[in-house]
Amino acid sequence: MKTLRKTLTSQSVAQTKEIGVSLAKLLRRGDVVAFFGGLGVGKTAFVRGLARGLGVAGSVSSPTFSIVNVYPGSPMLCHFDMYRIDGWDDLCTTGFFDYLEDDAVLAVEWSENIEAVLPEHAFLVTLETGETESQRIITMEGDERLENFGD
Repeated sequence: MKTLRKTLTSQSVAQTKEIGVSLAKLLRRGDVVAFFGGLGVGKTAFVRGLARGLGVAGSVSSPTFSIVNVYPGSPMLCHFDMYRIDGWDDLCTTGFFDYLEDDAVLAVEWSENIEAVLPEHAFLVTLETGETESQRIITMEGDERLENFGD
């Protein structure tokens, strides 16, 4: 499978969400979107855009304490926060591996903590701060579906 890389610059939270909406249009059931980046870089904002693009109605919040939030949509969205995951036992208690077998899209924040078990076909999204307070550099890696993304 060919891996493509795209880098986009977002100037605002709203634009970061729109990039998420656009990526959602490329996703299929069973896809995993793995997010990397520090606190406050816009991972949850991006997931809110993904959710909107997948037809999720209502608000989307960070699953910081619940570890996973599940939202009905087409397909269903399972939003994970792996910030506090520290080891294999912690990961197994999240139900992560069970959700991988569903026909859902998984959005996984703090993927740094579970990188070794991410599926080979996962979309990798790294968010970093830019030159201004609201600017974000968003780098995505994935399959051929990224070919014309952001052009």
